[in-house]
Amino acid sequence: MTATLSGCGAGAGSGDVTLTLVAADYGTGAANSSEKYWDDLARNFEAAHKNIKVDVHVYSWKDVDRKVAEMVESGKAPDIAQIGAYADYAKAGKLYSADEMLAIRTQANFLPRLADAGQYNQTQYGLPFVASTRLLFYNKTSFSRAGLDAPKTWDDIRNDAAVLKQQGVTYPFALPLGQEESQAETMMWLLSGGGGYTDDMGSYTIDSPENINTFDWLKTNLVDKGLVGPVAPGKLDRAKAFDAFTRGDVGMLNGHPTLMQEAEKRDVKVGMVPLPGIGGPTEGSMGVADWIMGFKQNNHREAIGTFFDYMFEDKNVVAFADEYDLLPVTDSASEVMETDAKHKPLRQFLDALPNSEFYPVGKTSWAKASELIKEKIGQAVEPGGNPAGVLGEIARAANVAEDAE
Repeated sequence: MTATLSGCGAGAGSGDVTLTLVAADYGTGAANSSEKYWDDLARNFEAAHKNIKVDVHVYSWKDVDRKVAEMVESGKAPDIAQIGAYADYAKAGKLYSADEMLAIRTQANFLPRLADAGQYNQTQYGLPFVASTRLLFYNKTSFSRAGLDAPKTWDDIRNDAAVLKQQGVTYPFALPLGQEESQAETMMWLLSGGGGYTDDMGSYTIDSPENINTFDWLKTNLVDKGLVGPVAPGKLDRAKAFDAFTRGDVGMLNGHPTLMQEAEKRDVKVGMVPLPGIGGPTEGSMGVADWIMGFKQNNHREAIGTFFDYMFEDKNVVAFADEYDLLPVTDSASEVMETDAKHKPLRQFLDALPNSEFYPVGKTSWAKASELIKEKIGQAVEPGGNPAGVLGEIARAANVAEDAE
């Protein structure tokens, strides 16, 4: 049965079908809106599949998850949604599994870590759409002026930050633990300290000894020593930290590929290295993926599968990743980018992707846990803060949410 279903994406199904597709906008304005990508993709697909039409709706990231939730709640689910999370819809039985939609070659082409991250109850429902990894960025000009080498360990970060402060760098190490995306900054530090959000069995380990040690170190060695700049980490959002880096005001921070492009536009000389760890570079990196999924409501399984098989062809995967400085999610598209000289700046990120760790998005409790991290984690490093207490509070609430599922 599984083998039969896995091949179903090869056919368009019987009769004329119109697929409703809702997607997020990755652009920064009208000039690079994702609408152009989706409209071109839809028209090219329709030209090759005369009996399937695609009705595209693109919304900002601020609105797209809410729009899809409203559509589902009102009984008008889209056929395809490209959004930030899939687990709640999978739990509710509203999604087709990957092997119900995709040709075998398509499903087998996903990078294994991403395919695993798309699973709910050991079945893949979330199809990775694009991905990103994180590296430590440093300002080459500031480092050269101070006679510093790229950091490899936590001690290097602390010592380099102290020198940069003496040199007058505004943010020797920018530590954005504000509510915008502090769950990402937190995860990067946890991984570099040998911990993480979950163990190998998928259970939360937010207040593990390794994680508490990481935040104790951050508080004592960076924050308490005044090496993180004029804005308290709990008040500093990622966007503000990135803006400061592109102005040349930051010595070091954790970043993703888009920051590389923005810094180069403003003539900031960028160095990038794997996340420093306690005794050396961290072997794994943090990965982030966005998801696309097929809804059952309109019984368009075969047409959805046909569209996905087309969408995940190399030319289409690479085109989107290239437009927004993101990473492809398939083995074959990754090989295309790795061998193309114009993508050389992304190779460090591509190299990190296969061994990256992802948020536990297959847990429906992760939404609650993530919000708690955003709300609370800055308190762990503020004056008088108690890292063990804050991590313990988040861990208890996350486990309560998990037990309620």
